[in-house]
Amino acid sequence: MTNSELKHKLNSNSPVIAPSMLKCDFGNLHREIELLQAAGAHVLHWDVMDGHFVPNLSYGALLIERVRPLTSMVFDAHLMISHPEKYIDDYIKAGCDSITVHIEAVSDPTEILKHLNQSGVLPGLAISPKTPLKAVEPYLDQCGTVLLMSVEPGFGGQSFIESSIQKIKQLKSMISSDTILSIDGGIALDTIAETAGAGANYFVVGSAIFDQADYSTAVSELAAKAGSQTASST
Repeated sequence: MTNSELKHKLNSNSPVIAPSMLKCDFGNLHREIELLQAAGAHVLHWDVMDGHFVPNLSYGALLIERVRPLTSMVFDAHLMISHPEKYIDDYIKAGCDSITVHIEAVSDPTEILKHLNQSGVLPGLAISPKTPLKAVEPYLDQCGTVLLMSVEPGFGGQSFIESSIQKIKQLKSMISSDTILSIDGGIALDTIAETAGAGANYFVVGSAIFDQADYSTAVSELAAKAGSQTASST
């Protein structure tokens, strides 16, 4: 799948609910993937943490590579790591379809974004809550996706930062119509509609899926909430 095809697929399935694998049951990882696929999720969001850029550790390219053959779902890697340029090829090799790096982790992401695009991977930039949007502005035309953190990166289960709504609106006005605007952190039934109304079309969700008994119900209810708000705001 080319980058343009991937962007079209994700935008065509708008709103996209992307389960954050940070919250899954790693003791039953294969089963979790089967359940998420059966629930109608199109994307798996892989939060990669190195214990340096953020104060937590998760998993790396080897795990993603081993589970890649289990599903044809889109693999979206969110690299919360220092010096991502050193490791980016590992995640390309692992079979990630989209890779996002943090603007706070690089002095200039141009070469990384260019390399991802040339490698057939959708390039993305993430921005943390305390970082001004002007930090990513020079690079937005190089991005297939932009990820706005609505919690401090590093741990799941945090509460949504309300000031993120205004940042979504501002960021939406800065990007092209085919750029995917992703929101990550504290996304649940009581927050997803407002973020959709502000302009987000891709929602990374952890606890609001994995803490529920029925993933299918959780995914469909989240998509319905986001979809109704998106429709009413157009």
